[in-house]
Amino acid sequence: MSETVQAAQGSTSHPPPSHGVSLGEAFRVWLRVAALSFGGPAGQIAVMHRILVEEKRWISESRFLHALNYCMLLPGPEAQQLATYVGWLMHRTLGGLMAGGLFILPGIIAIMGLSWIYALYGKVGFVAALFFGLKAAVLAIVLEAVMRIGKRALKNRVLVGIAAAAFVAIFFLDAPFPLIILAAGLIGFLGGRANLPQFQVGGHGSQSAEESDNLLGEHLPDHARPNTGRSLRIATVWLALWLVPVAALLLLLGGGNVFSQIAVFFSKMAMVTFGGAYAVLAYVAQQAVETHGWLQPGEMLDGLGMAETTPGPLIMVLQFVGFMAAFRDAGALDPLVAGTLGGLLATWVTFAPCFLWIFLGAPYIEVLRGNRSLSGALTAITAAVVGVILNLAIWFGIHTIFRDVRPVEWGILSFDAPVWGSVNLWALLLSAAAIIAMFRFKVGMLPTLAATSAAGIALYAAGAMG
Repeated sequence: MSETVQAAQGSTSHPPPSHGVSLGEAFRVWLRVAALSFGGPAGQIAVMHRILVEEKRWISESRFLHALNYCMLLPGPEAQQLATYVGWLMHRTLGGLMAGGLFILPGIIAIMGLSWIYALYGKVGFVAALFFGLKAAVLAIVLEAVMRIGKRALKNRVLVGIAAAAFVAIFFLDAPFPLIILAAGLIGFLGGRANLPQFQVGGHGSQSAEESDNLLGEHLPDHARPNTGRSLRIATVWLALWLVPVAALLLLLGGGNVFSQIAVFFSKMAMVTFGGAYAVLAYVAQQAVETHGWLQPGEMLDGLGMAETTPGPLIMVLQFVGFMAAFRDAGALDPLVAGTLGGLLATWVTFAPCFLWIFLGAPYIEVLRGNRSLSGALTAITAAVVGVILNLAIWFGIHTIFRDVRPVEWGILSFDAPVWGSVNLWALLLSAAAIIAMFRFKVGMLPTLAATSAAGIALYAAGAMG
């Protein structure tokens, strides 16, 4: 692996990083981020922002949002890619591998264990109960992140308007996520090119002293400078890591084998998962049930429940699909062994491209931070992202507090509204308690998480969640 890392970095030895954060300390922090990565992308971004920007002060607000904007434009889970980006920025390729790998490790372990239980016993309801209280605290963390990021990013009425328009477009009009981001970017690009002051607020490249008060500073590290030879090596290494196993399975087992089908199908999914997991889950469910026969109707929702209540990206549900596919078509292998291999294969071809996008594209994104036109584009995208995170926060809140939702269509408007009679009283009370604790009494994130988790376990033990 070290040779691969060196090949991807283009060098065999490097001076110690100027920020002074050791790999050991970074490992502990990224492990903490991974353990708290609940609540979908909104919750995960909120946790990273709180730890990396507010608590550790490793990276400035503007640079964090700059990286997030790029990750929002990529296929795949933006929170995992953001962790990879910051890890790479601090400790080169090894740091990116560590941050991005640790981010998905708890989810891999949890989903794999639950897949075994599901395949053998068919019920994993206790897991939802176990994380019931945790989700209440995550909702408070998400809301706090929306307010904090919004306060710093929306410095004028134009940016507030862009955020509001992005929220309306995605929540009420079901507009495609990439279209929202591209539209905001175009508006900001033109505004920046015209040197309009509304699109230069907190500009990327002209940070305030407060924003520059971080360990990374605002300079461009040597490894973050674009290099054509290094880019070619990175592309070669990561395309091989991703696609050589796929080609090998096709050659050795043939296109009709379940492992070949998993490798090809989820490699395609890795290329089109723009806008998060929900953008493709309906298609994956349809193909897994109707075309391939990997799942029974309704089982995709069971897998989604696993992914929603365990740490890691929501797209980890694809590991469950791969597990069940191979489990039910094991051939000469033991079904549980086949399922384990199928789940890990689906995970590999889903996440290997994520590292490719970051290691290949991040250097070019970093050098654009001082460009006026692109600064304007990213400032506008930042505003749109606030609206998108607000949408995710509302979605998460609705699904945390209410048991059922119903589709509402009114002209061009279309959205899911909560069924008021389905309110989960315990979820509402725990969420309110977490919000009051964090906003009113300034209780820290970890104590709030611990308290609501303990409350959720106590409710389950008392039979109050039946």
